[in-house]
Amino acid sequence: MGTSPEAGIKPVEKQIKVRLNQEAAFQLFTEGLGRWWPLSSYSVGMAKAESCRMEGQVGGRIYEVMESGEESEWGRVTEWDPPENVGFEWYPGRTPETAQQVSIKFTGSDDGTLLELVHTGWETLGEKAEATRGGYDSGWDFVLGQFTEATVNQR
Repeated sequence: MGTSPEAGIKPVEKQIKVRLNQEAAFQLFTEGLGRWWPLSSYSVGMAKAESCRMEGQVGGRIYEVMESGEESEWGRVTEWDPPENVGFEWYPGRTPETAQQVSIKFTGSDDGTLLELVHTGWETLGEKAEATRGGYDSGWDFVLGQFTEATVNQR
C-alpha cells in the first residue's frame, strides 16, 4: 500500500524561519552540525555518540563519532552550494543502498533566513517505508527545533 515506486510516497517537507542571516544559518547547519544536533536521541550510538560532522563538499561524509572513536556514517553530501543549498543522501545506521535524499534551501531576507527541507526517496526502504517516513515527519520537527534554539543562542 503506497510503497511501490510507481505509487510514490509523499516527501517530508518542513519550513522554519530563523533570525540569522543566510550565511550564518547555512554555516551553523553544516559546519556547526555537532553544536546543535540532538545526538542523545537522534543518532546511531545514542548515549555513546560524542559528536557529529558534515564535510563541506560534494562527496563529503555526514557521520557521528562515538566515545570509543568509532564512526558511523549517516550519509554523503550530494549538493554543496553555500549559502543557498545543501543536499545529501541519508542512511544513518543503514547501507547506502537504502538512502533517501534530503535537500535544504536557505533563503535570506531582511529579518532572517527561511529553511526549506525536503526529504524524499522512501521507496528504498520497501515495506518499512511508510512507517519510517512517519517517524521522520515528527523527527525533523524536533531536530529543526534544536537548530532553531541554537540560532537563538548564536546571535
